[in-house]
Amino acid sequence: MTITDLLPPRDFTLRLTSTPRGARLARRLVSHQLHAWGHPYGAPVNDAVTLVTAELAANAVRHGRVPDREFLLRLTEGEAGVLRVEVSDTRGERLPALSAPCFDGESGRGLLLVEALADAWGVEPRKEAPGKTVWALFSASSGR
Repeated sequence: MTITDLLPPRDFTLRLTSTPRGARLARRLVSHQLHAWGHPYGAPVNDAVTLVTAELAANAVRHGRVPDREFLLRLTEGEAGVLRVEVSDTRGERLPALSAPCFDGESGRGLLLVEALADAWGVEPRKEAPGKTVWALFSASSGR
């Protein structure tokens, strides 16, 4: 056991506008927060979590947007360095599904990236509000 195992979990939560600007801000703020927590810019875990955050936030804006509603971003670091990113939106009836993209399509690859980069990911109903939460887990020491 190390001293970091005894520290309380870290938690970073924001509400962002359901716009492309909000999605870009989510990506940048997650990267900055990871750096502040000791996962430097350019480290594999920072890059992976930041990219997955960008994909989940873009999906929340594109597929989960309800006018005048925000999306919720949450980043936590728990025991043994497990990082969890969550993006919640208010469209619970539109669930993400992994599928093969069209060869010449301009979209449809985001969840394939999530699947490749995260140790695990999933979707669940929001506990405190209508909608859904899409989450992904990463081991800070996995080197992905």
